[in-house]
Amino acid sequence: MAAGGLLDLSSCFQQHEIAAFESCLTMPNVGWVATTMAGQLQDAALRRLVRDYCFDYVTVPYSGDRIVDSVGHAYGMVSLGEPASNDASQGGSEGEMVGSCDAMLALFRSIRKVAMTDAPVFISGESGTGKELTAVAIHERSSRRNAPFIPINCGAIPPHLLQSELFGYERGAFTGANQRKIGRVEAANGGTLFLDEIGDLPLESQASLLRFLQERKVERLGGHGSIEVDVRIISATHVDMNTAMIEGRFRSDLYHRLCVLQIDEPPLRARGKDIELLARHMLERFRKDASRRLRGFAPDAIAALHNYSWPGNVRELINRVRRAIVMSEGRAITARDLELAEYVEIVPVSLAQAREAAERQAIELALLRHRGRLGDAAQELGISRVTLYRLLCSHGMRHMESEPLAPHAEMPSTMPHL
Repeated sequence: MAAGGLLDLSSCFQQHEIAAFESCLTMPNVGWVATTMAGQLQDAALRRLVRDYCFDYVTVPYSGDRIVDSVGHAYGMVSLGEPASNDASQGGSEGEMVGSCDAMLALFRSIRKVAMTDAPVFISGESGTGKELTAVAIHERSSRRNAPFIPINCGAIPPHLLQSELFGYERGAFTGANQRKIGRVEAANGGTLFLDEIGDLPLESQASLLRFLQERKVERLGGHGSIEVDVRIISATHVDMNTAMIEGRFRSDLYHRLCVLQIDEPPLRARGKDIELLARHMLERFRKDASRRLRGFAPDAIAALHNYSWPGNVRELINRVRRAIVMSEGRAITARDLELAEYVEIVPVSLAQAREAAERQAIELALLRHRGRLGDAAQELGISRVTLYRLLCSHGMRHMESEPLAPHAEMPSTMPHL
């Protein structure tokens, strides 16, 4: 709960007491106002204390109204930095899955349902939405929670190495194989194997994975025997799998083996109030990286967070907030700190306005290309010269037609009429 506090520095105090003050002033939900004697702030240590931890200061003597106004302002700024509700975030694995919008509540319900089974789960969604966090949450709520969770990014490993990464190899299987290596599938025995970016899996590896799903056995490269493996499969991708199957980039029989239960990860732009909620969560998590004490997000930053479309989803939000925490020079993170200043206010444009702007731009570009010659510009635009002249008038565009001069041509004494 937010509060306003009064820090009396006007009494005599020793230099070593500043450290004791600092331990109290780090309370995140209190906005402090300092009272000092005239001239006290010439002391560098005291000046730093007030600058880093207090919203305001007043000098003795002061009026009661001034104190009330300053403490009230500090309280208001701290209140702006508080989440709307302590119960607003629904915790996922390690507190990372934050959300209270309808889409996230539906996701949490789906996680709880699919966690109770051993059936393969397929998670679809745009890049950066947190598909791996969902996979971890499913594993941590399943009966396999005490066994390994082994992730592998199928798109990050070169195709010629993917087979050995998945299924392992024996010593001497190829040049440089000096010792046996257990593959990711075998390492996940008893637990969960998470196949991230499964849509980028090469076709030759798809055949090997399909065979494992059918037989539940692996054979290490260079080995002569099969090893039974008990593992649950969770896969994820940002790829449109229907298109991939139509184009022959992904086997339909493998897809149907993987996609027994499906979860759709919502993009950040569809999560409404969760955008601000998640931003505040990230601020609390990375607040220690700030060079000064941050109170939260300024109103223009909140507006920009909701106006921006977030093509990079949660991953982009985390990066922008972390960068703003480090680079901010004020008490609150602004839209400029987030590098979203142009998204503070978006004025809706009607179809008529958009059409008018496009028409004006097309006329300007045509006249520019033809050096102001109306006839040539009108021909390019597919309209008559009279229509172009009428459009110039309707758009309030002043135009003076000029033709290029031939060498040594004399200027006319009067300007030709249009």
